[in-house]
Amino acid sequence: MDEFDCAVIGAGVVGLAVARALALKGREVVVLEAEGAIGTGTSSRNSEVIHAGIYYPEGSLKARLCVEGKQLLYDYAAERGLPHRRCGKLIVATAPTQVAQLDAIAAKARANDVDDLVLLTREQARAMEPQLECLAALHSPSTGIVDSHALMLSLQGDLEHAGGVLALKSAVVRAECAHGVVVLVAQDGTALRCNSVVNAAGLAAPALARRFDGLPASAVPSAHFAKGSYFTLAGRAPFSRLIYPVPEAAGLGVHLTLDLGGQAKFGPDVQWVDSPDDLVVDPKRGDGFYAEVRKYWPALPDGALIPGYAGIRPKVSGPGEAARDFLIEGPATHGVPGLVNLFGIESPGLTSSLAIGRHVAALLP
Repeated sequence: MDEFDCAVIGAGVVGLAVARALALKGREVVVLEAEGAIGTGTSSRNSEVIHAGIYYPEGSLKARLCVEGKQLLYDYAAERGLPHRRCGKLIVATAPTQVAQLDAIAAKARANDVDDLVLLTREQARAMEPQLECLAALHSPSTGIVDSHALMLSLQGDLEHAGGVLALKSAVVRAECAHGVVVLVAQDGTALRCNSVVNAAGLAAPALARRFDGLPASAVPSAHFAKGSYFTLAGRAPFSRLIYPVPEAAGLGVHLTLDLGGQAKFGPDVQWVDSPDDLVVDPKRGDGFYAEVRKYWPALPDGALIPGYAGIRPKVSGPGEAARDFLIEGPATHGVPGLVNLFGIESPGLTSSLAIGRHVAALLP
């Protein structure tokens, strides 16, 4: 049986950030990825937004790790020359009932140590974005965008430079947790004995954890899959900032984001699905996008939205349930030495990735 000090399951942005943090502490690290390339799941099917830390409950991991991770990510991207831009965003109220919600959003942000939001009148918002229609808005200057693939390649480079190893097409099917070690078993029956294991398998993390012999079933949450479809704008957008409506229950509404080339996309919406493999964008969902987008951009032309791509949010709360915090559970939570499970690492997981890496590394001294 082969032996390794630390194994991280999953080579998405969070798994790579965790592995990098462990390797920089001097740990011997291998990353086991089921697919043939890094970041093929949620990490490559999101908005690539660097979030400010506005919406999350005070004291939550999402709030703390987002705010910490935002600064770490900006510093890291600048240091490494990774493509990114601090473009800012406007959270817009398009109905009278939403104007008061902007004050509540600003108060929640201040509780999370995000103190740079500015409340704008309609006229002030339109001076910044002339095509925008709203009654009022919040300006978040520290929101930005990043090239997530460049980020993941850089994290992989750091990992390997620190002596870590990436093993692609290395799916883990089960594990045995006993006698202070975790034995991982691959599809071909190969076994790997590890002192520490981090389950960062994203959408598959709960299902995989249920196949960890020795891990209490009560320590594994139910998995729920919230599909989000994106539609790309034909032509160039008349906006230089991200535009977000006041948030909905399960997501942040049909928002406008920009890539680093200036191309605009709208989404994601929220569609609860049974499978994490349900990634086909239904063109008919675009019909609902037009109505939502025209609340803040009335000039959106007919036929301008082209089906783009879809991603799946790895939820640990279902339809109608309150959103749950990140679940980052180590031995103090579930009682299995050397094991950390990461569940429900949805947005702001990309923004928080470097902070999550630090946090997990601290759980495995």
